Amino acid sequence: MSSASRDAVTGLILAGGLGRRMGGVDKGLQLLRGRPMAAWVAERLASQAATLLVSANRNGDVYAQFGRIVPDRIAGFVGPLAGIHAGLAACETPLLVSVPCDAPSLPLDLVARLHEGLEKADAAAAIACAGGRVQPVFALIKREALGSLAQFLASGGRSANAWFASLSAAVVDFPDADAFANINTREELDQASAPPA
Repeated sequence: MSSASRDAVTGLILAGGLGRRMGGVDKGLQLLRGRPMAAWVAERLASQAATLLVSANRNGDVYAQFGRIVPDRIAGFVGPLAGIHAGLAACETPLLVSVPCDAPSLPLDLVARLHEGLEKADAAAAIACAGGRVQPVFALIKREALGSLAQFLASGGRSANAWFASLSAAVVDFPDADAFANINTREELDQASAPPA
């Protein structure tokens, strides 16, 4: 991506969940090889976006080291779309890229590939697909899609797949499924932290 294109993109780290599968801890702040998972994510995203936001509903003082905090505007922990909604509302660039806080190996060409798919399809959003599996929280979204998302959430919609389908979002294939691996459990975190055999 050209630097001009990078200036058009705001990065959003989704860290607003409850971390149920990890015992209710704040996943993005769990240490991976000595650093919070969100730090690895922020580092890989910072080279692809002009500025970073963090969707966080707790520990905002800690997450603030990675970007400007945007808490959910919709009560009740309704899922990643609430974080994307808050991110789009705070976004000051034409495009927002969202990524989860627990995917420390996200692709360094994520924005470039999604942007290419977005432009080619002339779509309001583009989402990643790897290993035959759609990854809807890895998304590049035009800021003007905020109205559509607000309506979707107000009508009770919660599924990211359903909202992106309603937008006819472009689906962009990525070659490396491992880059999208997310760490959901304590066991997965221990495995990822272990030194290579």
